[in-house]
Amino acid sequence: MIDRRRWLDRFVEVFARQMAQRTSRRSVLTRFGSFLVGATLPVLPVARAAEDGRLPPPDDAALKGDAGDPKSCNYWRHCAIDGFLCACCGGSQNACPPGTEMSPVTWIGTCRHPGDGKDYIISYNDCCGQSLCLRCRCTRTEGEKPLYFTSKNNDLLWCFGTKSRAVNCSVAVVLGVATRS
Repeated sequence: MIDRRRWLDRFVEVFARQMAQRTSRRSVLTRFGSFLVGATLPVLPVARAAEDGRLPPPDDAALKGDAGDPKSCNYWRHCAIDGFLCACCGGSQNACPPGTEMSPVTWIGTCRHPGDGKDYIISYNDCCGQSLCLRCRCTRTEGEKPLYFTSKNNDLLWCFGTKSRAVNCSVAVVLGVATRS
């Protein structure tokens, strides 16, 4: 048993000495920092686009005018959107256009449905993989927080976790009814 410990101690010592000769403290800290960022970025407290078990969105059939038109900047779900509307680019308010993929990382907003008067939590996802759509530009910042509160800020590139960082358009997915606690 003692020989095994000595062997293990000697192995760790030789390995540590060799690594210390080949690398600097800065490079070790850089790699460790990169590992921490890579390990923590996916678990930041932001809404996820692929969550299951969502309630169906409210019925927009009774809404008149721009408040019920997904191609309008005044559509009720677009209260905190910033980007080109996917409904004008070959997608819908819930789905990305063909050839793009929805970013799993998102910013969120809370919008009031004019038909039932309830507040709904909206997930704004960028659709990534093609160049900008350049149709139906919409920038609404109701309830936007400063940049240090990133999950409620729409001024960032949100194409994390996708094959491409090119932003095409943005969707507005209803996550559920907002409740007061």
